[in-house]
Amino acid sequence: MSEMAYSEPEKIQSIDAEFLAGHRFPYQEDISLVETVDLDASTPGDDINWLEDIELLEENGTPAVFDRYSNSFIKIYFPIPKGRENEIARKVLMTHLQTGNSYGILLKEKHCKFPQPELGPWVANSKIVGTDWKPPVLEGWEAPMH
Repeated sequence: MSEMAYSEPEKIQSIDAEFLAGHRFPYQEDISLVETVDLDASTPGDDINWLEDIELLEENGTPAVFDRYSNSFIKIYFPIPKGRENEIARKVLMTHLQTGNSYGILLKEKHCKFPQPELGPWVANSKIVGTDWKPPVLEGWEAPMH
């Protein structure tokens, strides 16, 4: 009997936005693409407390902000001015969400179970998705009889 060689699959410790998308986004590399983001205007309603919880973090030695909608980090590759760390992290996150690049937002159309704005409350007049959700069906599978 011949021995088959088995190798361990790659273990991924964390997932970042560019891994999910297969590429980097321009606003990860160019501060000028986020400088004009108005955080007050981008925040739904009068309460911006949720945005105050967003802070600049570090992922594998690189500055990053966490996108909770896709459970991934958005790494930031440009120099961040001292004293503006959290502001820049928030602007990068808002740009990511408003452009629909968050993997969690990309999954909404197919998987959300209740009506909601596709791009979240951050974008006025965003398309409503989730109005006609049906559970996925695995072709050829039938529920067992009870």
